[in-house]
Amino acid sequence: MFEEIRISSLGVIESSTLELGPGLTVITGETGAGKTMVVTALALLLGGRADTGAVRSGSPHARVEGVVDASTLPGFLAAVDELGGDTEDGRVVVARNIAAEGRSRAWVGGASVPVSRMAEVTEPLVAVHGQSDQHRLLRAGAQRDALDRFAADRVDPLLARWQRLHAELVAVERDLDDVVTHARERALEADRLRFGLGEIEAVSPEPGEDTALAAEESRLGYADTLRTAAEQAREALSSDEDAPDALATTATARTLLEGVRDHDPEAGELADRLAELTYLLSDVAADVASYASRLDVDPARLAAVSERRAAITALMRKYGETVEDVLAWAQEGSLRLLDLDDADGRIATLRAEQERLRGELARTGADLSAARTAGAASLGTQVSAELTQLAMPHAVVTVAVTQHEVPEPERLTSGALQVGDRWLRATASGLDEVEFLLAANTGADPRPLHKGASGGELSRVMLALEVSLAGSNPVPTFVFDEVDAGVGGKAAIEIGRRLAVLAKRAQVLVVTHLPQVAAYADRHVVVHKQSDGTVTTSGLVVLDDAAREQELSRMLAGVEESDAARAHARELLESAAPARAGA
Repeated sequence: MFEEIRISSLGVIESSTLELGPGLTVITGETGAGKTMVVTALALLLGGRADTGAVRSGSPHARVEGVVDASTLPGFLAAVDELGGDTEDGRVVVARNIAAEGRSRAWVGGASVPVSRMAEVTEPLVAVHGQSDQHRLLRAGAQRDALDRFAADRVDPLLARWQRLHAELVAVERDLDDVVTHARERALEADRLRFGLGEIEAVSPEPGEDTALAAEESRLGYADTLRTAAEQAREALSSDEDAPDALATTATARTLLEGVRDHDPEAGELADRLAELTYLLSDVAADVASYASRLDVDPARLAAVSERRAAITALMRKYGETVEDVLAWAQEGSLRLLDLDDADGRIATLRAEQERLRGELARTGADLSAARTAGAASLGTQVSAELTQLAMPHAVVTVAVTQHEVPEPERLTSGALQVGDRWLRATASGLDEVEFLLAANTGADPRPLHKGASGGELSRVMLALEVSLAGSNPVPTFVFDEVDAGVGGKAAIEIGRRLAVLAKRAQVLVVTHLPQVAAYADRHVVVHKQSDGTVTTSGLVVLDDAAREQELSRMLAGVEESDAARAHARELLESAAPARAGA
C-alpha cells in the first residue's frame, strides 16, 4: 500500500505531503481547492499520461513521489529488483517528473525507467474508480472483464486456452484463404519458376565455370601471339641455329670459373651455382617448348567456348551475379515450386487443421460459457446483497451471459463457430456477450445499466461490484474519486459504511463531498485553498477530532460556525464509530 504521497507544483498544490495508512482515508475540501489533484498525482505514479497543463503556473516542472510499503507484495519487489531499483526495509520510492515544456521522466526505486515500464510495475497496486469509470462500466467489454475477474479461478484457464486456439485458427484460416484466393497468382508464379528452372537446366552451369571459360576464351583468341612469344623465348634460352643463347652463355661462364677453382674456393662456389642455373635453364627451355607446341589455333573450340560463355552470361543477367548465385536461385526455386505444385495437398492439410481447431474451440467455448454462467449467477447474488446494504433493498442485479447467433448467409464471413446445433459469433474473448441488468425496484423488469440506473444508483452498483470483487481479486489500494456523486441521505450513509467494510481488507482512498461518507474515515484529509488575489495555493492537512468535526459541519451547512451543523457532525461521527472500529 501507499504510505506517503509528496506533491510539488502540481495544479494548485505548490508543495504538500499526504500521509496515508491502512483503512479508509477521505479527502474533502471546497470546490476548486484541488481535491482531484491527489488522484491526478496517484495516476501519474501509475504511469498515466502526463498533462503539461497540470504543471503549476510559473514552475519549471511538477514532481510526484510515492512511498510504497511492499513488504507483503513479493511480486512488486521482484519487478523493482528486475528494473535495478532499490528497496529499503520493504519500502520502495516511485517518482514522476513532468516538465512544463512537455518532457516526462519516471523512477522506480531510484532507477530511471520508461513510463510504460513504470505503468507495468505500479498499475496492479491500485484500482482507481471515478465518474469516467462508471461510463466504462456501461460497456459490454468492461462488464465481461468484471465477470471474468470475479470467476477467475474457473474462467482464466479456459479463457487462456480459448485465446490460444482462436489465434491458431485465425492464422490457419488466413493461410487457407491465401492459398484458395490466390490460386491464379500461384499458378503464374509456378509457370515462371518452371521456365527459369528449365533455362538453367538446359545450360547446367558448374560452380566457377564462368571464370574458367573467360580464361580459356582469352587464351584461344590470342593463340598465335602466345605461340610466337613462346617460340622466341625458347630460342633465347636454347637456340636450334647455334645462335648465342642463355644456356651457351651460362656454360661458358661456368667453364671459366671451373678453371680457377683450385686457386680460390669462392670461385668454385660460383661455378657450382652456375651449374645449378644451367640445369634450371634447360628445364625452363623444355617447358617453354612444350607450351609452344600446345598452342594450336582451334576456331571450333573458340566458338564453342564463346557460345557457352554467352549462355551462362544470359543466365547471370536473369538469376544472379555469379554462377553460384544462379545455382542458389535454382535450388530455392525448386523448393518453392514444390510448395506451389502441392496446392491441393496444402489446402487439404489446412482444412483438416481448421476442422480440428474448430472442434476444440467449440468444446472450449462451451466450457467457458458454462463457467461464466455459473460465475454470473454468483456475482449477481453478491452484488444484489451489497446493494441491499447500500439502501437499495429491492434492487436485483442480474448478470446475463448470452451468445449471438449468426444467420446462415453470414456464417462464412463473420467468424462464426458451430457449437452443437447453433452457429455463434466467436471473438478473441470467447462466444459470450455479458451484460449487467438492474431491476431497481420490486416488480420492475431488469434493464441494462445505461437504461435502468440513475447516476446515484450506478455509483452504488459500481461500489457493490468492487466490494464483491475485492475478495476474489484483491488489490492493495482502492481509489474512489467522487463516485458518490448524485447520492445523498441514507444512501450516502450506507456508501460510507460499505467503504469502511472494504477498507478492512484493503487501503481505500476516497475523494468525496458528502459528510455522511467522510464520517466513516479512519483518516480525514482536507485540502485548504489560499489566495492572495493573484495566486491560488492549496495544501493537504490531516485533521484531528476537533478539526474533523468542524470540517463535517462545513460540509453539512456550508458554514463553519453553525451549532446545528456541529451537532449533526458529532452525531454522524458517533454513528459511524462502530464501523470505524470494525464492529
